[in-house]
Amino acid sequence: MKNTIYPLLALLLIFSAGCKTKDSSTKTLKKDFNIEAAYLLLPIQDESPEVKVSVTYPDSISESPYFIRLAQDSIDYWVKLDVKNYKGKTVSLEFEGLEKNSFALKNIKQSDSFDFEYQEKYRPAYHFTPEYGWMNDPNGMVYLDGEYHLFYQYNPYGAVWGNMHWGHAVSTDLTSWTYLPVAIAPDSLGAIFSGSAVIDKNNTAGFGKDAMIAIYTSAGKVQTQSIAYSTDKGRTFTKYDKNPVIANPDIPDFRDPKVFWHKETNQWVMALATKQTITFYGSPNLKEWTKLSEIGEGIGGHGGVWECPDLFPLTYQGKTKWVLLVSINPGGPNGGSATQYFIGDFDGKTFKPDALPYPLWIDYGRDNYAGVTWSNIPEADGRRIFIGWMSNWDYANQVPSKYFRSANTVPRELKLASNGNHMIVTSYPVKEMNALKNDKINSPEDVTVENEYRIENLLDGNEGTYEIELTLTPNAAEIFGFSLENTKNEKVEVKFDKQVKQITMDRRSSGLTAFKDNFASEMKAPLTDRKDYRIRLLVDKASAELFVNEGETVMTSIFFPTENMNSLKLFTSKGEIKVSGIKISGIN
Repeated sequence: MKNTIYPLLALLLIFSAGCKTKDSSTKTLKKDFNIEAAYLLLPIQDESPEVKVSVTYPDSISESPYFIRLAQDSIDYWVKLDVKNYKGKTVSLEFEGLEKNSFALKNIKQSDSFDFEYQEKYRPAYHFTPEYGWMNDPNGMVYLDGEYHLFYQYNPYGAVWGNMHWGHAVSTDLTSWTYLPVAIAPDSLGAIFSGSAVIDKNNTAGFGKDAMIAIYTSAGKVQTQSIAYSTDKGRTFTKYDKNPVIANPDIPDFRDPKVFWHKETNQWVMALATKQTITFYGSPNLKEWTKLSEIGEGIGGHGGVWECPDLFPLTYQGKTKWVLLVSINPGGPNGGSATQYFIGDFDGKTFKPDALPYPLWIDYGRDNYAGVTWSNIPEADGRRIFIGWMSNWDYANQVPSKYFRSANTVPRELKLASNGNHMIVTSYPVKEMNALKNDKINSPEDVTVENEYRIENLLDGNEGTYEIELTLTPNAAEIFGFSLENTKNEKVEVKFDKQVKQITMDRRSSGLTAFKDNFASEMKAPLTDRKDYRIRLLVDKASAELFVNEGETVMTSIFFPTENMNSLKLFTSKGEIKVSGIKISGIN
C-alpha cells in the first residue's frame, strides 16, 4: 500500500516515485568512492526535491535506483549506505540532476558508525517504530517457532514516503522488538508494496517444508503480485524467478495481497485490493492463481480507494463467522484514512456479508490505518492478533518527528461481540501488554464528580508513558468525560454525550498542530448506551489509544505536546458521575 488519494493520482505517484524515466536533457554525475569505512553517509533535507541515485558495487549494480532527498543547503539528518563488504574497493554513485559542486555531494562522508538521537522527543517508548527513516503499513506478519515477525513498508533513505522496501523486526512477546536487516528491496519489477507472509507447512510451492513465503505487490509501471521465500526463518529471502505470479488486469490500484490457507477447500486464498472492491483468488501452490469472486460494489464506505484487505474467521457464541477488513483512503469517519470491516460467511470462494449498518470501523480515531493480522498463530493460542499503522495519510509526511516517522498501534486482540443492536468486532490490547507496567502506580480513591475534579501529578517522574484505567458511571449526567493536560494549557479531551449518542476525542489544543492544516481536529464515534463505561487509555509521549468497554469502541490519536501530559481533569455537566477503579500505571 502507498499514499493513495484517487486512482489517477495513485497512478501518477507510482510513475513519479517508483518508475521515473530519464530525461535526455538531465545531467548525470558519477562519483567513485574508495571505501575505507562501513558506511557512506548521505545528507538529507526533507524539503529538497528527490534526486535519482543509482549504485554500482564491485560485484553488482543496484536493481532499482533510489529517489533520495539529498540536502541542498542544510542537513536535517543522515542516512546510510552499507558498504562494509567493499572495504578497499570502489563503489560508484550516479546522480541524476546533481551538480558537481553541489552541497550534497560535498557532504557525503564515510564512517564506521551511524549515530542519531534514538530517544528524540516524540519517539514512543513502547510502540514499535523503525530504527530510523519512514514507515507505513505493517506487512507480512507471521508467527514461526516462537517469533512474531513484523515486516513493514520502509524507506531507509529518508523520513518521508518513498523507496519502498520491507523492513523487518521480530519479537518473542509482542512488546519488545529486535531490528533485522531489510528483508525485501526494490527490483526491476518496481518498489515493494504491502502484502503478507505464510508458512508453507506442506511445501505446496516447492521451496521447502515450512518455508516462509512473502506475497507482495511489485509496484512498477503497473502493480503486480510477486512472491519471495525464506528457508532460514525470515532472515534472508529469495525472489521467485518467475515473478510476477499475478499480472495486472489493466487497473491502476491492484495491490496488498493477504493470503491464508483455506483447509476446507484445500487451497491458498488471497484477498486483493482492486480499486474499490476486494477480489479473491485461489491457488494450490502460491504460484498459479485463479479468480474466485469479488465484493465491494454497493456496500461499505467508498470515499477513497480500498486497500490492505484481510479475511479471517472468528468464533461468536460457538458459531464461526468471517471478518473482512478493508482500509480506505480517503473516506474515514473523521477524515483521511481509516479501516472498515464486514462480518459474514465465506465458503472458500465467495464472501457474503451479513446485513449490518455498514460502514463499521475498527477504530474511530484518525490514526489507525492499514492494520492486518498475524498468520500462523498456534491453535493452542487461538487469538486473532492485529496491529495497525498509527498515522493518517492526511499529514503523515509532515508530523514533527525527525529521524523517523510513524509508529504502530499496540498489538490488539480482535473478537466478535454484540453492542446490544448488532454484532461488532472489538479490539483490545493483547495480554502481553500488562507485563510492561512498572512499579510506578497511582491509585486515587473513587470520587463523585459534579462540574470538575482534577488529579495532578499523575506519576512521579512522568516521562509521558503510562496507562489510565477507570470506570465512569454517569448516573443522571448527560455530558461527561476527562482530559489529559499539562502546564502549557495543552490538552487532549475525551467527551461522552448521551444526548447525541456520541464520544469525541479532541486534540485541537494538544500542542503542535500547525504543521498541517487538517491535523487539529475533533474525532467522533458512536456512543452505546451503557450503565458503566470502563476506560483504558494507553499514552506514549505522542499518542493516546482509547478503549471503551473492552474495545467496544476504540479511538486512536497521535498528538505532539510541548511538555508531557501530567494531569487528569474529570468533568461533567447536567448531573454528576461516579469515577471508580482509578489506576494510573507507569509503562516501561
